Amino acid sequence: MADPMEMQSKASAIAEAQTSKHVLDIVEAQLRRLGATHILVTGLPMPNRPINGLVHRFRWADDRAGGIERAEIDVEDSALMLGLMRNRAFLWDVTAGDVSHSELFASLGADTRVVVAPVTETHPFQALVLGGGVHLEASSVDLSNLELICNAAFRRLIDLGVLSVQRPGDLSARERRVLELTALGKTASDIAGLLEISQRTVHAHLQNASAKLNASNKTHTVVEALRYGQIRL
Repeated sequence: MADPMEMQSKASAIAEAQTSKHVLDIVEAQLRRLGATHILVTGLPMPNRPINGLVHRFRWADDRAGGIERAEIDVEDSALMLGLMRNRAFLWDVTAGDVSHSELFASLGADTRVVVAPVTETHPFQALVLGGGVHLEASSVDLSNLELICNAAFRRLIDLGVLSVQRPGDLSARERRVLELTALGKTASDIAGLLEISQRTVHAHLQNASAKLNASNKTHTVVEALRYGQIRL
């Protein structure tokens, strides 16, 4: 368990880092300290968008192939969805069912464990830090410390200009505002009056947002906007 002084030292090291490699090395070291042998540090793509350009560190040996490092991530891999499940870091026990639906988990193997640290302090940008291993262990304090380090790391990557908080497929400011008001129960007529636009324009914003989020109806659009950090209530 890291003591407060050690965590303060790591946070300071991240804040003072001048390269993305230095930042990511600190994150990786924290994961390996918990027993992680597999490392993934990546931004999370919007629906129907590629993950290319969002992956910052990927050290994921395929144990089925004699430990050869994987070179690519399938944007549809279910392991990535763990980053959208919760707002706090948590442990996940990999099951046979997980392995059948995820190449990342299949590479790691069943009866292993991953630590999942969603990055939520770079709104609307979302990211995921994932560490896997057979002997991985993390207490509640370890998870809290990992959260702090991962959020600090991504803030520093933004400060360094390594990544932008804007993701391909993000909603526009007006689309977000229309969805926020929709989520609060406002009708198209209400929204049109509040924003001083036509009802036709309100519906156009809703349709555009629905297409970007791959949603099937208005309610689904609101749910997906919340899940992908596009709106907050």
